[in-house]
Amino acid sequence: MMKQALVLFAHGARDPRWAEPFRKLADRVQSQRPDIVVTLAFLELMSPRLPECVAQLLEQGCDRISVVPVFLGQGGHVLRDLPLLIGQLRQDHPQLQIDVAQAVGEDDSVQEAMARYCVGTLSAQQAGMPGAE
Repeated sequence: MMKQALVLFAHGARDPRWAEPFRKLADRVQSQRPDIVVTLAFLELMSPRLPECVAQLLEQGCDRISVVPVFLGQGGHVLRDLPLLIGQLRQDHPQLQIDVAQAVGEDDSVQEAMARYCVGTLSAQQAGMPGAE
């Protein structure tokens, strides 16, 4: 039986507060899928980096890992850096099945949710403005 993990892969930042929304996202995902291991990994500036994360998951007995880039688009990090990391991980751990999703911001349902949020801010702004109808 395969033990699966879901890695939310983000950029990373110097300010530790930057990661808070990603931690909340990981918690939400974990609550929806308690049967798998859900974790965060970062490209740079924060820990764990993706290779460290994969090593930890292997120690936990995971043999299938799905990586979801929590980036808005398929920029250089997703198009260049991530494939290099994945290629090295596949070479280092040939027994491990690694799947990679598209950047989360490329998904139509995510774009729709973001559009609803953006439009919703107009109503909230207008509700607080004097003279708004």
